[in-house]
Amino acid sequence: MEKVAVDEVDNERNPMKVHSVRKPVSRALGTDHFAMNYFVLESGESFSGGLHRHDDQEEVFYVESGTATFEVGLERDEVTVEAGELIRFPPGEFQKGYNDGEETVEGWALGAPGATHDWDELQSRAYCPECEDETTQDVGMVDGTFELTCTECGTTQG
Repeated sequence: MEKVAVDEVDNERNPMKVHSVRKPVSRALGTDHFAMNYFVLESGESFSGGLHRHDDQEEVFYVESGTATFEVGLERDEVTVEAGELIRFPPGEFQKGYNDGEETVEGWALGAPGATHDWDELQSRAYCPECEDETTQDVGMVDGTFELTCTECGTTQG
């Protein structure tokens, strides 16, 4: 049995610095098969950065306070999630969650299986300078920095 208070969990920002507060609660609890991160998003901040998908992980987001907006799929359909509501993304579905309002958003990102990502199973949508368009990019982590590789032309950017 492990117990932790959210206030006691160290803040670990995403390397892209897209949010001010991210507390990896699952790491503090020592989970192996379940990811749980607490977020506080100020206006303009996001849970993870750009539109992305996890082929190896199902994700659920719970909005504790405020209103979060999610872009879903390559069409970027917008879905609003209010305080007390949840949204689920199956493995392989592109999504991006963020705060586009003025009110602070408090929320939780929950994922399974696994408490950490297999970087070989994560893809993001980003601009490729070679293709001169937004393309699907394989995501890697090199020395604590994200590295993106275009799946269409192979161009790598870090």
